[in-house]
Amino acid sequence: MDQFHDIRPYNDDEVAGVLQNLLETPDFINTIIGFRFPGWPTFLRGPLSLLVKMALKRQFSGIRNVRDFQMGVANYMERMIKNTTTDVEYRGIDKLQKDVGYLFLSNHRDIAMDPAFVNYGLYMAGLDTVRIAIGDNLLRRPFVSDLMRLNKSFIVKRSANGIREMMAAFGQLSSYITHSITKEHCNIWIAQKEGRAKDGLDQTDPAIIKMFYMSQKKDKVAFPEAMANLNVVPVSISYEYDPCAFDKARELHQKSTTGNYEKAEFEDIDSIKNGIVGQKGKVVVTFGDVITTEGIETPEDFVEEVDRQILSHYAIQPSNESAFAMQQGMPATDSAFEVYMQTCPEALRETVLAMYANPLKQKQKYVNV
Repeated sequence: MDQFHDIRPYNDDEVAGVLQNLLETPDFINTIIGFRFPGWPTFLRGPLSLLVKMALKRQFSGIRNVRDFQMGVANYMERMIKNTTTDVEYRGIDKLQKDVGYLFLSNHRDIAMDPAFVNYGLYMAGLDTVRIAIGDNLLRRPFVSDLMRLNKSFIVKRSANGIREMMAAFGQLSSYITHSITKEHCNIWIAQKEGRAKDGLDQTDPAIIKMFYMSQKKDKVAFPEAMANLNVVPVSISYEYDPCAFDKARELHQKSTTGNYEKAEFEDIDSIKNGIVGQKGKVVVTFGDVITTEGIETPEDFVEEVDRQILSHYAIQPSNESAFAMQQGMPATDSAFEVYMQTCPEALRETVLAMYANPLKQKQKYVNV
């Protein structure tokens, strides 16, 4: 019996059926039309639907397994990198070995692009791509779930209700992660805490570490040994510009002024789209060292080491330096950032500056920059 059937990525033998189902899903077709043909009159929806279906059927005909699907994603990544970044740099990836399953524990800035950039670096280095943890809050539209699971995503059941249901969901998730790494030697990507760090402050949630340990704790494995089995590698992702910065600032500003923020129904989907197509400047992905558990006895000890690596390895960008200077009442150190801030609504200005300056402030605790 497949104990992970409801959360795991799709297997190769399921790909053809999922793709066929997508072709027959009006929500999926209409979303593509809205993305590719914004502003076109509604009376053209019918003909456009037929054209989109024909084009997709042609593209899908060459996809027979998960690898084929991911090769298509890689081609799209190449175009996206060319159109939305000035440079992408990978650091520390040479330390990783083939045929070893790693648990990449990453800071979190962008819903789709964080794991995508990690994946692309691994792919270019000839290493296996990751299985990506994604919250079920992002999967309210069934076709989104299908697309994510075709791309090796697995589901984190954040919407579980009640203590018993939550513990069962976390236990299943913990077992799946441990099984993927120790039995199948597959790579995993998961964020260091639930949700993006909208304020630019990166901090690992101890609950994530405790969840990792749950399945091995049941088997009476000591915490240090259990964590060593998972080959945890902290990852720092740094964007010169965040395409969703002003949207994040608007949410933070509203929460600080009214005490509440209500998301629109498909706001997360819009964030995914904006993160993909928006300008990012330079992107730096830094892989840390596998955490050895010498001197680490508790989840809190482990959190401290993850945070140390993520923050000390974080690549400081000209935007971070400029924001920090502007907070002190000095001119921006980079003219491009100064122009960028001129497009920021005045009410959001201090929030956006803090968002970009905070990574520099956090890193100063660990190294001189």
